[in-house]
Amino acid sequence: MAKVHPGATLTPHFRDFLPGWVARQPWYLGTGTPSLAPVGYFRLEDPAGQVGIETHLVTDGTVLYQVPMTYRGTAVTDGALAAAHALIATAEHSVLGTRWIYDGEADPIWRSELLRLVAISGVSDPSSKHGVGHAEARGHRLMPGNLTADTVTIELCRVVTRHWPASEVGIAGVVIGTWYPDGPGTRVATGRLAAVREKT
Repeated sequence: MAKVHPGATLTPHFRDFLPGWVARQPWYLGTGTPSLAPVGYFRLEDPAGQVGIETHLVTDGTVLYQVPMTYRGTAVTDGALAAAHALIATAEHSVLGTRWIYDGEADPIWRSELLRLVAISGVSDPSSKHGVGHAEARGHRLMPGNLTADTVTIELCRVVTRHWPASEVGIAGVVIGTWYPDGPGTRVATGRLAAVREKT
């Protein structure tokens, strides 16, 4: 598993590069560069321990966005991660050195670990970041069979809402999130973070 380093710093910080990247994405519903506030964080684990996997739930004051990110020690020069939009930023980690930070949705490690979460009906790991309420992602397997890139697709909910269809044809599993929109100790919110759909 990738080791977490409590107290480590990142330069530039997420607050410096994430708003500009979000503003350029087709799923962003606002105009201009948003002012983003963190609502919660959670992690998935790379069994090989090479790639950090962390999701940020952030709000512009109106909309809650989900931004999964992967942290790598070297740049990726082929595959989906080589696309210009997939690289969110490069930053200096105070312990690990240069990190290439990628959009998780484009990263095969993120996809495989999200499918694993659903396949075992597992729960995410907590982040070491502080200052917000606890956030969690929980997988729910709804159909038998293998959940692989050959058999299913992942529909990531970039805009997270508290309402979703009660039942849908072809959904093999879902990832349900919980977070505290008004901070620690307030009322918990629940919404769908992703759906895993059978390929037809």
